[in-house]
Amino acid sequence: MGFTIAIYVLNILASIFIVFEERKRPVATLAWIMILFILPGVGLVLYIMLSQLLARHRLSSLSSSMLLRDNPFLLEQKRLMSEGNFNFVNTQAANWRQFIRFNQEYASAYLTQNNDVKIFTSGSECFESMYEDMRAAEKSINMEFFIMKPDYIGLEIVKILTEKARQGVKVRLLLDAMGCRQMRSRHFKALRAAGGQVVMFFPARIFKFDLKLNYRNHRKLLIIDNDIAYIGGLNAAREYVGDSKKFGGWRDTHLRIRGGSVFDIDSRFIMDWNFANNQEISLSPSDYPVSTGRDCAVQIISSGPESQETEIKFAYLKLISSAKRSICIQTPYMVPDESIFEALKTAALSGVDVKIMIPNMPDHPFVYWVTYQNVGMLADYGAKIYIYDDGFLHAKTVTVDDEAASVGSANFDIRSFELNFECNAFIFDREVAMDLRHLFEDDIKRSRRLTPELYAQRSRWIKIKESISRLLTDIL
Repeated sequence: MGFTIAIYVLNILASIFIVFEERKRPVATLAWIMILFILPGVGLVLYIMLSQLLARHRLSSLSSSMLLRDNPFLLEQKRLMSEGNFNFVNTQAANWRQFIRFNQEYASAYLTQNNDVKIFTSGSECFESMYEDMRAAEKSINMEFFIMKPDYIGLEIVKILTEKARQGVKVRLLLDAMGCRQMRSRHFKALRAAGGQVVMFFPARIFKFDLKLNYRNHRKLLIIDNDIAYIGGLNAAREYVGDSKKFGGWRDTHLRIRGGSVFDIDSRFIMDWNFANNQEISLSPSDYPVSTGRDCAVQIISSGPESQETEIKFAYLKLISSAKRSICIQTPYMVPDESIFEALKTAALSGVDVKIMIPNMPDHPFVYWVTYQNVGMLADYGAKIYIYDDGFLHAKTVTVDDEAASVGSANFDIRSFELNFECNAFIFDREVAMDLRHLFEDDIKRSRRLTPELYAQRSRWIKIKESISRLLTDIL
């Protein structure tokens, strides 16, 4: 009897915390309260695993060290733009000045205009490029992954990092503890012995079992010699090169960048590193190259639970609402909040050519069936929906009006917007945007259209899966 009363008291306390401290979405709040009182013991365990009990002040260093709103370079850039005296190096950046200004104010995102951007859609080609650049490193390699596995991809990366550390290159490897739970200390023994540093982000405290499923570092970053950066959707494992019995082929998007935005990407890495390793490393823009011969404009935007804001979500929202002609989205998960959903509906109803591509198979079943339901509803409003059939689609890209684009780690789901640490490159350049648009159109050839008529014909079993999955995703 006493134990039962204690459980209900804890449930009441958890309910009070959800309402007054976590400030979740109303639907999520009601869903959690219902679970806590229908399943008192089980609900409490689920809440501990999935809640946001982690105090945000512990994460403040992730957003306050090098991207301060009083950054003198950012303040000067904003002043010039507000006075109409800022020199945009290409027409696309000038056309998107309001969006750029929004990102400056809301996300403290500095605009660099001297970038050279290369797009990879093949994991094999991207990793070969990474290997080549890492082997040529002379000063430093900073690497951050959500997933690394002890297969021939992950172990090859560790091998190269070990070789470079032995040559005197400064090597830092930051891995999310949950996403990289298959990696063991023995896999890094030689790297550490050579002087390389390996740190886990939010490591498990008890026997590698972590009750915290949220607050995962979902970023995928690589910075070499302050000169080259990689950012996108690829993790370090064999499935990302299409070597998987479950998924078969793998379609992703990753960028190789040289130019001013390398400093911003490295700053994001160093902030994560300082937090995870309890250090105070600082960077100087003067240590980074300033010219590449290209005038591609880029803003690097990161977001995560350390911030009260949802920077990437609002950047997506502004990007979509600013579209005049076309929107092309590739995402494995389409589970946004109501604001993004309404923006896409509004764009489609306004005559904007909205195209959305999702995978033909789930890697997370509940999330997939909510995705399927959401895109089915968007099809009713005029969006063109494509189901990619040539393996698994993991790319996270948005292209708008063949002028602006985003590539990074953030999916179109609430987890990416509120619970994960993410990083995206927002690009203002016709050549890059057109390349992404052409890649999308090429992927359509390996996809099938989900029309409103086809969606209406889905089986009763699919409808049941959609309904159950919708309830489960609301507790995030």
